[in-house]
Amino acid sequence: MDSEQQQSAIEGAKVLMVGAGGIGCELLKTLALSGFRDIHIIDMDTIEVSNLNRQFLFRQSHVGQSKAKVARDAVLKFRPDISITSYHANVKDPDFNVDFFKQFNVVMNGLDNLDARRHVNRLCLASGVPLIESGTTGFLGQVTVHIKGKTECYECQNKPAPKTYPVCTITSTPSKFVHCVVWAKDLLFAKLFGPKNQENDLNVRSSDSSSSSEQVEDVFEHKNGEEIEQYARKIFDHVFGYNIELALSNEDTWKSRGKPRPIYCKDVILAEHVHQNGNQGRGSAAGDMTSVSAMATLGLKNPQDLWSLKENAAVFLEALKLFLLKREKEIGNLSFDKDDQLAVELVTAAANIRATSFGIPLHSLFETKGIAGNIVHAVATTNAVIAGLIVIEAIKVLENDVKNYRMTFCLEHSSNKMLLMPVEPFEANKSCYVCSETPLTLEINTRHSKLRDLVDKIVKAKLGMSSPLIMQDSTLLYEVGDDLDEGEVANYAANLEKVLSELPSPVRGGTILTVEDLQQEFKCSINIKHRFVLCFGELWLLWEEFDEEKEPDGMVLFGWTQAQAAEKNSKVSADNGASTSGASEAASTEPEDDDDLQIIIPPSVSGRKRKLSDVTATSGAPSAAKEPKIKRKAEEIEGENDIVMLDDGNKVKKGEA
Repeated sequence: MDSEQQQSAIEGAKVLMVGAGGIGCELLKTLALSGFRDIHIIDMDTIEVSNLNRQFLFRQSHVGQSKAKVARDAVLKFRPDISITSYHANVKDPDFNVDFFKQFNVVMNGLDNLDARRHVNRLCLASGVPLIESGTTGFLGQVTVHIKGKTECYECQNKPAPKTYPVCTITSTPSKFVHCVVWAKDLLFAKLFGPKNQENDLNVRSSDSSSSSEQVEDVFEHKNGEEIEQYARKIFDHVFGYNIELALSNEDTWKSRGKPRPIYCKDVILAEHVHQNGNQGRGSAAGDMTSVSAMATLGLKNPQDLWSLKENAAVFLEALKLFLLKREKEIGNLSFDKDDQLAVELVTAAANIRATSFGIPLHSLFETKGIAGNIVHAVATTNAVIAGLIVIEAIKVLENDVKNYRMTFCLEHSSNKMLLMPVEPFEANKSCYVCSETPLTLEINTRHSKLRDLVDKIVKAKLGMSSPLIMQDSTLLYEVGDDLDEGEVANYAANLEKVLSELPSPVRGGTILTVEDLQQEFKCSINIKHRFVLCFGELWLLWEEFDEEKEPDGMVLFGWTQAQAAEKNSKVSADNGASTSGASEAASTEPEDDDDLQIIIPPSVSGRKRKLSDVTATSGAPSAAKEPKIKRKAEEIEGENDIVMLDDGNKVKKGEA
């Protein structure tokens, strides 16, 4: 296609961007300057202060406003002759259905979470619209092209899944600093400042209780008339002293691991020093609540400094007192926010004190903030490079230049003198349950698990369906939708609480369920395999009982690529894009904002799958000499990008998607 035809194709194209974050800002600018004249952009996020260091379309005055709208207005100032339509909304909203997607020539993702990416992938497959995926994390980046019938879909490849930690590890036997951060953020902070009815393992009663039969007050309750300093010391001694003493009483736990040491306030910091800082805190905290800072009160200026145990103790006590003195009205409704300076200070200090107890190296506030907020600090240049590559691939798609489609990986360090590594796309994975409709298998105890477990843990959490419909043969077991009458809603709600084997159409081993999402126009089959316990009289024979730590859901889904990835790949990264959409039984780390993304080096890059050119007549097969070279390069990339942001997983977090 000559330059005039190419420009005509660009100007006549109608394109959709999903995400107006780190990549989205660069992409919108690049599309506008490349000649695209009809651009639509979806993003549900609002602008935060932390976005301003790289999302260059935004300014301080825009904080709190819609990313999509502000990005649109900013670009129209230098390209007023083009059309940009913004949607401050969730891409998973019903309005953005298959018919909506069909109006576009190409869809470009700049997202920060796997769930939204899968949703868009399925809508593009159903509508037949090409999808260009992207992501960055620090200096690493990637762009991939997904076209139905020509390349693999986004879900053909294994994706690094969020890694979770059993609560027992977080509360009793931490071995990594991230365990201490999760404890401080999801347990301690939530207990101190979240809903008062919240119960967790920190609710152990203090040694003041002499009898288990006595009515003992919650140690976390701030009593009327109790001095704030006294309360702060009581919390410190309880969580870092008494709770550790209690853990040590279980000698079996410490037979094969080092014992932690209890830390009490009196052992770390002088009463006079704490009292003085408390007074300073009351004085310095006046005025703007956003300026309240324990670091400022204590004269600690550099967030990259490593605090001593004494300094951590002082920061913890001061931060707790400042919350009680200056932000009392917020207590009971607070959740951790990485942009809340006082919250980050308290979590950093608490995590470091706990790390000291367990002999784990300490971290600075700067490092802890990155871990707690799942942040891999973004590099604006990487976003710009990836945005340019997205536009290049979009132009190829408009020209139908199939033989020149490329997946491109941006490397931090050169490989064979290359920082950008292009790889030919691959054919669809024949075992992909999304684009190849391969049945899934679910191992589950059908006599114990309820339909609600199946819906919440499998259909929604793992398969990413928003509006699921579940059928067995011709019997409808579950459905959601605005068009249901009251009787149907009540019937399906009742089914949710029933054990699978006791449903109107019982689900047992050998049952085949059909699961469908009408909005995504996506359907798959699930073969049920009953995992059971045999009992002969008084003799119990356990057959493959579910492991609470390795199989916390109480069921296992096979054929789901993300689940496989979770087992074999614990790398975590961050998503740089825009959003579209605690500690329970497992503590999880997931990306929280558009600063992070997941970098995925597909297994196919290492030569385990055939390239598209191997199976299409339009592009010649590579020579025998060329193929090994491609494989070697791909293997080098895969090794270089094997990054672990946090062993704690997805949610350790991000890059820019």
